[in-house]
Amino acid sequence: MLEVRALTVHYGKALALEDVSLDVPSNSLVAVIGPNGAGKTTLMRTISGLLRPTRGTVRFDSSSLVGLPAHNVVRKGIVQCPEGRRPFPELAVIENLQLGLPLWSSRAEAQGRLTEILGLFPRLNERGRQMAGTLSGGEQQMLAMARAIISKPKLLLLDEPSMGLSPIMVEKIFEVVRTISQEGITVLLVEQNARLALQAANRGYVMDSGLVTMEGEAKQMLDDPKVRAAYLGE
Repeated sequence: MLEVRALTVHYGKALALEDVSLDVPSNSLVAVIGPNGAGKTTLMRTISGLLRPTRGTVRFDSSSLVGLPAHNVVRKGIVQCPEGRRPFPELAVIENLQLGLPLWSSRAEAQGRLTEILGLFPRLNERGRQMAGTLSGGEQQMLAMARAIISKPKLLLLDEPSMGLSPIMVEKIFEVVRTISQEGITVLLVEQNARLALQAANRGYVMDSGLVTMEGEAKQMLDDPKVRAAYLGE
């Protein structure tokens, strides 16, 4: 579904990504792990059209994404759930969710999808009229994920969903990640919690200093001594 080849990105003169290549097959969950500053978020922002690469290609369903503005990338079926949640704090929960509904072709389909989402996130259903800025961190993360998938994208770019959350809430968030994947939405997941990411994923990539340093089947990476030492604390 997604094919990234030799992707190189600069911030001014600073090199952020160098010759990064990865594949995301349809109906898969692919995890990208690595330390802070590895280039993971830069990768996501480039795929979603928020940054332009210096060189390299990004292809989605065999069509190039390079040079497309972000809103056209969304219309192709790619949605990013950004690091930091970023709800519209002065809008109610239900109003945040309704922002994704215009991507549906009919009002009936949009309303049906809203009902599905509120069923998937019962906590948001309870908080429907509450201002998004007053939610807990975990609730805001649920809202960010719900807002991202309400249009039922083909590919979800999920950036650091567990950041800053309690262990119990992290487990709940990853339950939702697995449910989203089972719903048929392909997921590219960037996550510092390497263990949970690789346990949920089909395939994994390790990034460090703007480079892909390792790739493979997620279960095999969980057993790799280098991965265990560097990212699993073993």
